[in-house]
Amino acid sequence: MSDAAASPAPSADASAAPPSRPPGGAAPGSAAPGFTPGTLALLTLALAFGTFMEVLDTSIANVSVPTIAGSLGVASSQGTWVISSYSVAAAIAVPLTGWLARRVGEVKLFTMSVSLFALMSALCGFATNLESLVFFRLMQGLVSGPMVPLSQTILLRSYPPAKRGLALGLWAMTVVVAPIFGPLLGGYITDNYTWPWIFYINVPIGIFSALVCMKALKGRDTPTMHIPIDAIGLALLVVGVGSLQMMLDLGKDRDWFNSSFILTLGLIAAVALTMLLIWEVTESQPIVDLSLFKDRNFALGVLVMALGYCTFFGSVVIFPLWLQTVMGYTAGKAGLATAPVGLLALVLSPMVGRNITRLNLRMVASFAFCVFALVSFWNASFTLDTPFLKLIGPRLTQGIGVACFFVPVTTITLSSVSIDHMAAASGLSNFLRTLSGAIGTAVSTTIWENTAIYHHAVLSESVNAYSANTNAFSDALTGLGITGDTMTAQINSIVTQQGFMLATNDYFRWSGFAFLGLAVLVWFTRPPKVAHAASGH
Repeated sequence: MSDAAASPAPSADASAAPPSRPPGGAAPGSAAPGFTPGTLALLTLALAFGTFMEVLDTSIANVSVPTIAGSLGVASSQGTWVISSYSVAAAIAVPLTGWLARRVGEVKLFTMSVSLFALMSALCGFATNLESLVFFRLMQGLVSGPMVPLSQTILLRSYPPAKRGLALGLWAMTVVVAPIFGPLLGGYITDNYTWPWIFYINVPIGIFSALVCMKALKGRDTPTMHIPIDAIGLALLVVGVGSLQMMLDLGKDRDWFNSSFILTLGLIAAVALTMLLIWEVTESQPIVDLSLFKDRNFALGVLVMALGYCTFFGSVVIFPLWLQTVMGYTAGKAGLATAPVGLLALVLSPMVGRNITRLNLRMVASFAFCVFALVSFWNASFTLDTPFLKLIGPRLTQGIGVACFFVPVTTITLSSVSIDHMAAASGLSNFLRTLSGAIGTAVSTTIWENTAIYHHAVLSESVNAYSANTNAFSDALTGLGITGDTMTAQINSIVTQQGFMLATNDYFRWSGFAFLGLAVLVWFTRPPKVAHAASGH
């Protein structure tokens, strides 16, 4: 839908006109009656826990794969299916949120998802072999799909229009911080307890979230519709998204399109997703509502969010990889160097959200991308001699960009979407954000390693008998008693380390230019007028 035709119902932060009375008797322009400040705070906490739990599980098992594989008596390469099965299932389920919410009701769907997620988490912990663990992780991913987008939608429905920016700020904190702390928490639990506890911790959180939401939102569910299932669209979605996610998860380990398996997955994904787009445009009751892209702010907002998250998440992946593989940091120390990005994000996200109606959102988002660019160029200046304390500055600074990125861009994206389409819009935008994170991980690690190979080859050309530096270094090694093959291996190790260091500098430099481009792209969205209208409430 176009901006001109957009419903005046409240959106991400407010509305230009009073909304119709929602289910449960909410008065126009206010939070639903009966929500005391304490109840609203408890509901916000429960929804945040639900979001945090789901996002956390996308990364918490990553560092535990070797331990899980060893415990179950399988190879580490087989253990990666613990991650892939979850990500593939979740990728399929997220875009179904809007359709499922219309059939079941948003509150009921969220509480069902959280409850089933807690149950599947417990069953993952009880698994005694790889087959059962992968199956329960697959089911865990399927039931997790609606949790993140519906937590966002329910928060927006529960807050008065003038405070919906604050709600988005609180929601964004969990989405940003969870993937950063996931590996830290997963590593700590695995090292100090046993791997099943990375799943057991979800059980009390899920029960708390479900019970609070059931009590606080009783009688406030959205109307349901007995709409027919788009079986062809669903089949194309499952095949297309499933193949694409598997390709992204397994591509790097199988040398991408040099593998016939990855090539086949890519072709299946391309054909199925193309057919899905064609089918959904003509389907009267589509499983994925593509008409949302007729709205300029939604289409451009999703594009900016996807490209921004892809580039941001790539740096989130490369930074700890560089610290561990090049700088020789332990996983724990690399985590400590990475974690500061969440500190200022935690503090500033609610502040940005609280003042969302007073801010020029395009200016704030553009500022965020400039901060990301600054941090990227800062990272590109690091060398093998950079001490630990000098790594903290850019990570803290990046937190400013995180707070100014997620909330404003999400608000712009949803600013013209009617409240009736919010669940579908939130599900679709969160799906594309999650998918862009998977793409960012796959692309960044591939580019980083290929660039390191290139630099290794270039540097190796300078290592020869006619190089004064090579001869001087060889003499120094000989003086230490290192000769023959041991000397060759030592020199090759140093060249490899330098190659990865140069590749890291290159990657962050390219990321910086990409962020500068996004700082310009965000200005092609329209000013979200609803943000300013909210100040009148």
